[in-house]
Amino acid sequence: MLKKWASNDAAVLLLMMLPGIFHFIVFRYVPLAGNFIAFQDYNLFKGFRHSDWVGFKHFAEMFRYEEFAMVLRNTLLLSGLSIVFGFPAPLVLALLLNEVAHIRLKRPLQTLLYLPHFLSWVIVGGIFINLLATDGIVNTMLGWIGLPSKDYLTEPGYFRAILVLIGIWKEAGWGTIIYLAALAGINPQLYEAAVVDGAGRWRRMLSITLPSLLPAIVVLFLLRIGSLLESNVEQVLIFINPLVRDVGEVFDTYVYRVGLQKAQFSYTTAIGLFQSLIGLLLVVGMNTVSKRATGESIY
Repeated sequence: MLKKWASNDAAVLLLMMLPGIFHFIVFRYVPLAGNFIAFQDYNLFKGFRHSDWVGFKHFAEMFRYEEFAMVLRNTLLLSGLSIVFGFPAPLVLALLLNEVAHIRLKRPLQTLLYLPHFLSWVIVGGIFINLLATDGIVNTMLGWIGLPSKDYLTEPGYFRAILVLIGIWKEAGWGTIIYLAALAGINPQLYEAAVVDGAGRWRRMLSITLPSLLPAIVVLFLLRIGSLLESNVEQVLIFINPLVRDVGEVFDTYVYRVGLQKAQFSYTTAIGLFQSLIGLLLVVGMNTVSKRATGESIY
C-alpha cells in the first residue's frame, strides 16, 4: 500500500514539500500566537495565561511616545529611498547583463555582482566603516583634490544615502537572478521579428523585454512595498551611532533597544503588530491597484 502510494507523482511531490510545510508551520504560524501579548502586560514569570489583559493600552502608548514621529519618519524615508533607488537596480543590471554577448565576460561579471550578497553585514560594515573613516581611502582620495576629510558615518546629512547605496551594492546583483530567469523565458523569435522590422535595441527593450518582465516586476514590487515599515535591522545596527540616531533610528532598532534591552515585550510586540498591519494593507491596496491598472497581481 505504501509503495503504491509513493509511486504516485503527486505523493512524491507532497513528500518533498513536507519539510517546507513543517518549517512554515513551526517557525511562521505557531509564533503568531505570541502576538496576543500586545494586548497584555506580559510577565515572563506568569506566562500567557496569567498575565493581565490591558486591551489597546500599548498601542496608545506607542502613538503617545514622544519620539514616535521621528522613528516613523526615519523608517518611511529609509525604506522609501531603498525602494525608489534600490528596487530598479536589479532590473537595470539584468538588462545590462542581458546585452553582454560574450559568455566569457558575462559569467565573471555575474559572479562579481552576486558575491557581495554572501558577505555578512558585519563584514560589509567593517569594510565601509574603514573606507569612510577620516583616515580611510575615500577621504585620502578627496584630500588629493583639496577637499577636507569628513567622518561620513557620523554626519546626519550623509547617513541615509550611505545606507541606501551600501544596500544596493550588496543586494542588487543577487536580485538580478529573478529577472535574468524571466529574460531567459522570452521567445527569441520576438526579437528576430523585431530586427526584421527594423527595431533597434531601445525599441526592442521597450516593446518586448519590459512588457515580458512586467509580471515579475509587479510581484517583486508588491512584496517589497509590504515591508515599507521594516528596515534591514542588521545593517542599521552596525552603522548607527549616537550622532546620527535622530536620522537613523527606525522601528526595528527601536524594538531591539526597548524590547530586548529593557524587556518591554508587550509594547514592542504592539509595534511589530502595527508594522505587519500596515504592510498587509499596503500589499492588498497596491495589489488591487495593480490588477486594475496592468492586469498583473499576486492573487
